[in-house]
Order: sequence, then structure tokens, then C-alpha cells
Amino acid sequence: MFKILISDSLSEEGIEILRKVKEFTVDVNLKLTPEELKKTIKDYDVLLVRSGTKVTKDVIESADKLKVIGRAGVGLDNVDLEAASKRGIIVMNTPGGNTISTAEHTMSLILALSRNIPEAAASTKIGGWERKKFMGVELYGKTLGIIGLGRIGSEVAKRAAAFGMKVIAYDPFLSLEKAKELGIEPVEVQDIFKRSDYITVHTPLTDKTRYIIDEKAISKMKDGVRIINCARGGIISEAAVVEGIKKGKIGGAAFDVYEKEPPKDSPLIGCEKVILTPHLGASTEEAQVNVAIDIANSARDALLGCGIRNAVNVPCIDAELYKILQPYVELGEKMGLLTAQIAKGRISEINIKYSGDVAKQSVSPLTVAIVKGALAPVLQDTVNYVNSLIVAKERGIKIKESKAMELEEYTSLITVEITTDNGSRSVMGTLFTKKDARIVKIDEFHVDAIPQGYMLVAHNIDVPGIIGHIGTILGKNKVNIAAMTFGRAEQGGKTLSVLNVDSAVSEKVLDEIRKVKNILDVTLVKL
Repeated sequence: MFKILISDSLSEEGIEILRKVKEFTVDVNLKLTPEELKKTIKDYDVLLVRSGTKVTKDVIESADKLKVIGRAGVGLDNVDLEAASKRGIIVMNTPGGNTISTAEHTMSLILALSRNIPEAAASTKIGGWERKKFMGVELYGKTLGIIGLGRIGSEVAKRAAAFGMKVIAYDPFLSLEKAKELGIEPVEVQDIFKRSDYITVHTPLTDKTRYIIDEKAISKMKDGVRIINCARGGIISEAAVVEGIKKGKIGGAAFDVYEKEPPKDSPLIGCEKVILTPHLGASTEEAQVNVAIDIANSARDALLGCGIRNAVNVPCIDAELYKILQPYVELGEKMGLLTAQIAKGRISEINIKYSGDVAKQSVSPLTVAIVKGALAPVLQDTVNYVNSLIVAKERGIKIKESKAMELEEYTSLITVEITTDNGSRSVMGTLFTKKDARIVKIDEFHVDAIPQGYMLVAHNIDVPGIIGHIGTILGKNKVNIAAMTFGRAEQGGKTLSVLNVDSAVSEKVLDEIRKVKNILDVTLVKL
């Protein structure tokens, strides 16, 4: 059973999705103060919010059971993402729910700027009839520069093309194929500044995008350029835009988002040739229903083990990809567990290589699982799928990931190598019949081991009777052997023996095994 708290207004369509699940109890409480939320959240597994609730570090640290924080919208300014990640709480948003509404709002502002609609409307309402004063320009034949060609930027491009605009775009991840598909010209950001009649931004606010349009960028633009921001406040310098308008460099600007909201002290307030709207990008009836449905579905699926989607602090897996990757996720975690337990010393590096068919998939969830497994023997329940990479980074552990598409022996292969201050140990694993996990190599030794339960991993000299000795000791102590496999580099040399056993083996019994002649070491592994 899971308890879900909704602390901001959410469309009924989303709430109903959750109430239909018999395992869920759904409470809607829209008037919680910060202190009340801290007390109330202790009993809940999921918290769903919009922009009103501030999910602070204090709130998160008061949440003993919280597994998921869901934001019905794109922005996460009101959620302490770092605090949530450290507590192993999945944070989700709804990046696609307001795509169309924001793209349409962007086009609305472009049109309003072009035809001076707000000023003309205001003048007409008070009895004016100033047709010449509000002379506009056509979009047809003009160049629109888009910075950021994700979901919203792509939809804006489609709509601008329908108006006969030439669209150019800058996005560091924009492939030529995608650009061709959308009928746009991929360019560098400097080209956007130099060539555009209109510039619109559709990127997240990061260190790289903060003030990407500033005084220097504006100086490179065409005279009369029009600038639009429906993305995030801070991507465009408001002060630089106002200065550009005063100098006659900028022909007009439209903002729906601001460096500080509401923008009471912004230099944009009162500036001529500027259209301001109060963060309306997602404010349509359809968008509000969409984000409510999206966040409800995402939270439901995460709780019921049907896949993680739209999470910002854990690799996202949709339901179909989840079905494909889940056996590999389980294999990867066990490989991390196994490798870490046979690798003695302090871990400094985890090197992961994906080969064959698995390398063609999105492997981020697998890397998270492997790192979780590698850290779990020491950190236990404090490390999970959400925070494993953060925990590794905090401890100075380097994570390296590589892919190789070609593979001869197996359809897919995962290699995990852990380096410690005592050297390196490696494990290779694969899937038989898509679900049957196998360890096929440990260090230089080829084996065929089932990664489950308790395993004894022993190094010994290749002489007759070793397994008999081990079997006798285990039998005497009522430990049953379920399966065994052996690997050797050469006859009479060093050999690796792996035994699956039905129960734990005490340290006393392990010491007895270690005393057997020609056994070099033995480790009990728990998966």
C-alpha cells in the first residue's frame, strides 16, 4: 500500500488515475504551510506538486517514507533536487505535457510583436484609431533563429515554417538528420545572432545558457531584431535587452519568464516595445490536464515497478524499454555486487564496457545499477538507483563507460572492472535466452556461473581432490552445493572455482577451507 499527497491544485483527470489503483491512498491538501507539510509528509510515499509547494531540504529530511516527488510541469525551481537525490528520492516532472501550449504561446508573442497587437488593442479600447502608428511587419520571408531545438523548439520551428519563415537553429545535440527532417538549417550560436530577424530561446537554464543573450551578443545582431523568451528567466539579460531597445538596436521583445518572478523590480517593467505575460506558457486547459495525467501515470508506474519515466535524477526508462532492459539491470547490479566483494581494498575506479546488442540500448540505467551493486556491500540501504552515481562522485570514485558494437562469442556482454588500492578485478556477464543471467568470466578465467544467492569464489592450484575437500567441509557443516563451475588458464596452474551454495557459510568454515593445501583464497559472495 502506498500513500500519495497532492499539495497543489491538480486536474481531476490525473487524480482519478491514482484513485483507481487499489494499492493507493490519495489525499489532496492544498493549504499546508511549510511547517504543516514537514509534519504531514512523514506518512507519505509520494508528493505531487505544481509550482506552489516549496519542497525544501527541511521538508525532504522530514520525509521518512518518501519515494517519489512529482512536479506537474517542467520547472523544478521549487524542489531541492540535490537533497532529494541524496535521500534516494526519485524526482519527476512532465517535460512533454505543455509542449504545444508553450510553442503556441511563443508564436502568439512573435505575432503580437510583429503587429503591435497589445499597444493597438489598448489604444483602440480608449477610443484611438491610430493605424499608421501601429504599422507592423510580416513574418513571411523573415529568419527565425531558435536556440535550443528540443520538444518545444521543434514545435515552434514547424509553426514558423507554416508562416513562410526561414528557420535556423542552434543546438549542440542537433543532428543533420533531425535538422533535415524539420526543414531547418543547423548553425552555430553566433550565426543566430548575426542572421536572425527574430530570436527565441528554448533551453534549460544552466551555467552555459545563463545570459547567452547579453550585451555582447546583442551587439552582433541585426538592427531591429525581435527577441522572445518563453523558456527560463536568466537565459536572456533583461537589462541588456532594455538597453538595446533604448539604443534602437532591438525592435521589440516579449517575455513570459523572468529572472525573478513576479518581475516587480525588472527593468522590463515600463519599457516600451516590450510585451510581458505572467508565465502563461503552460496555462491552457489542455496543458493542465496533460501534465496532471503525465505525472499521475509516471508516479503510478514507478510505484508499481512498471518503469521510471520523466525522472530528472535517475535514468528514465519507459515501459517498453523497461521490459528490454530489466534483465540487464538485474544482471548489472549483481555483477557490481560480485566484483566489489572479490575486489579487496578501497575502490578508486569502476570501468564498465558494454558489447554487442546491449551496447545498442540506452545503457545509463545499467551503469546506475552496476554502481549501486558495487557500493552496496559497504553502504547497504543508503545507496540506491537514484543516488549511486552521486555517492560514487562524493567518494572520489571514477566511473568510466564504453561501448563496443561487435562481438563474436556472445550476443551481448557486460564487463565490470573495479580498481582498488590492491589492484583490479573484473567480471563478465551475459544473458542466455534473454533472461537467464550468467557470469562467463572472472578475471582471466572462463566460467559458467549463476549469479544468485550465496557463492563461494576460490582460487586454487589445479591439482586433483580440491573440490572434494571443499565439498567434504561444506557437507560436514550442512551447507549444500547447488551448482559449481571451474576455470583455469592452463593445466596444473592457477584455477578459479565458483560454487553456488544454498545457505551462508560462516567465517569459521571459510577458515577451514582456506587451510586446505593448494587453496590460495576463498571469498563468500552474497547476491
